[in-house]
Amino acid sequence: MEWVEITGRTVEEAKDAALDQLGVDTVDAEFEILEEPSRGLFGKMKGQARVRARIAPTSPRPKVERRDRRKKGSGNGGGRKQSQRPSTPAADETPVAPASNGKRPDRRRGAQKAAPTEKENTTVTDTVDVDLAEHTRIVTEFLDGLVDAFDLEGRVEAVSIDDDTSEVRVEGRDLGILVGPKGNTLAAIQELSRTVIHRKVSGTAAGRVRLDVAGYRQRRREALERFTQGVAEEVRSSGVQKALEPMGSADRKVVHDTVNALDGVSTISEGDEPRRRVVIIPS
Repeated sequence: MEWVEITGRTVEEAKDAALDQLGVDTVDAEFEILEEPSRGLFGKMKGQARVRARIAPTSPRPKVERRDRRKKGSGNGGGRKQSQRPSTPAADETPVAPASNGKRPDRRRGAQKAAPTEKENTTVTDTVDVDLAEHTRIVTEFLDGLVDAFDLEGRVEAVSIDDDTSEVRVEGRDLGILVGPKGNTLAAIQELSRTVIHRKVSGTAAGRVRLDVAGYRQRRREALERFTQGVAEEVRSSGVQKALEPMGSADRKVVHDTVNALDGVSTISEGDEPRRRVVIIPS
């Protein structure tokens, strides 16, 4: 994902503006502080803050952690999947230990400490880049399975939006259960899809895969664009700024992009998440 460079009166203001431009939340972005404002005479701040930001590449949890849990589970002699859960096996399996000759558990614990060092270090460092197409394929399969699990009639297809973004869409009838009130279920499915990617592949991918069901996001985007254009016209005619209701980073990006294409108006953001909102001002 390409970096964007943003300036602001403070570092935090520049970061917030970058998040609005990228259309993501803080946890999904990474920053580089290029310049900070300096303190001048009488404590007055001089200059502007300048930061670089981009959407953080997705990366899975290291396999080392999962391997350690499996080894700990097998070393305690339980053999069941439940014994692989961290912190609990030692207490649960202790009464079983006397059934062995007392040496076998010690050999297992020793092997667990001695063997993993070189191999595990290799696993952590040897990450393989995964292209966006592979992530898109994984999400497409996940949504196919989800549609089948809910016994819905829907067609899943992937569309390339740009070099850094692809969209997986579900089209069909009676798909409201996958959208939910105000799109909350769709947002939850989006988060689940990221977890599925992390479990399926190791490595990172520059870019993101977004979801849409029955054209909900597209309709939402078009309605928000029309609403923004109407408010912008009011601001331009009256010369009085107007603050919109708090909204998520993706919706704020739509507002910013819409206003940027119009003459005589501009936008700023104010407030903190989850109450952050866009203010349309005359320019």
